[in-house]
Amino acid sequence: MTAVLGGCGLTGVSGDVTLRLVAADYGDSAANSSEKYWDQLVTEYEKDHPGVKIDVSVYSWNDVDRKVREMVDAGDPPDMAQIGAYADYAAKDLLYKAGDVLSIPVQADFVPQLSTAGEVSGVQYGMPFASSTRVLFYNKTLFAKAGLTPPKTWAQLASDAEALKEEGVKYPYALPLGPEEAQAETLQWLLSGGGGYTDDVGTYQIDSPQNVKTFTWLKDELVDKGLTGPVAPGELNRAAAFEAFANGDVGMLNGHPSLMKIAAKKGVKFGMVPMPGAEGVSKRTLGVADWMLAFKKNGHAEQIGDFLDFVYSDKNVLAFSREYDLLPVTTSASAAMAGAEEDRDLKPFLQELQSSELYPVGQTSWAEVSADIKKRIGKAVAPGGSPAGVLTQLQTTATRAESAQQ
Repeated sequence: MTAVLGGCGLTGVSGDVTLRLVAADYGDSAANSSEKYWDQLVTEYEKDHPGVKIDVSVYSWNDVDRKVREMVDAGDPPDMAQIGAYADYAAKDLLYKAGDVLSIPVQADFVPQLSTAGEVSGVQYGMPFASSTRVLFYNKTLFAKAGLTPPKTWAQLASDAEALKEEGVKYPYALPLGPEEAQAETLQWLLSGGGGYTDDVGTYQIDSPQNVKTFTWLKDELVDKGLTGPVAPGELNRAAAFEAFANGDVGMLNGHPSLMKIAAKKGVKFGMVPMPGAEGVSKRTLGVADWMLAFKKNGHAEQIGDFLDFVYSDKNVLAFSREYDLLPVTTSASAAMAGAEEDRDLKPFLQELQSSELYPVGQTSWAEVSADIKKRIGKAVAPGGSPAGVLTQLQTTATRAESAQQ
């Protein structure tokens, strides 16, 4: 389904401009569809800018990236797109640089980690639009029954999982390495073990000793001991794991802010703590961002920039973040959220944002690498599987994909 918001085209008055924006839907029902957010924002903007019309088409996450690609391939890109990736378009020189459209104060206000993640070769093309981090959720009722406290180390997590298993908990620790979002769970664990997908200069290091050690521990200490539940990790998707947590069948799992609402609706009493690490609380955590892009094809850099400055005002950033349980992408809105009582539930995630690490989204190879991770990583912890072997296969894919882009 797509909904078109705002103006319906040029009014015929000389000098009028229509900007087209394709956006993703963050809602989970008609009642909170992103259409409503954009409709209100566009109405307010057009009231003060009579020469500019904004047409917004909202698509589900299943369709939005494909829709934009089809428009670009047809030679008719939108003026702006709010989607999941930007690097391919930047590599083809189809995008305005962020500095070409945004005012200096607005560009400078982005959270530094997110701004850096939007860069290709040191130049920002991807403007962060929404972000989230991950923390460890645990079921307070199940923990109390087993006499447990939340873990701070891997060893404590494994010990807690063992105790939960003895209490008959279906998924002591839910490990979703299925194809839906395996790249997220994988990176969360790699970071907690002192590794990651890339080194400090962006070179892939998927088969590093730290990463092999992390997945070997996962296989030996959680999966092989039956502490990850009845569904093989490689077949368990994030949505199913979240649903099982909301049903009271999961002791622990990594989750983002939307899990709070899902669990609360089912009456699950839960707590949230930072991800445990090998020797203590993990120093780094996973951050995720979605992106706003500005295409050059139709021009209108000045009008695009003026509209985006409005989109990134504190008022609008906070309204969007609060509606969809996401984190602000600007420093000023983050500070406002940190000090607001109404946002206290999001504070654990907000605190993690400053130490978060994002996917290497600035590399055009990432799409291929991510797809291969989703396909293969579950095999690393499967019976008879080889963590080192699978990570080496993924590194080979990454090296080949990176070389193909050069």
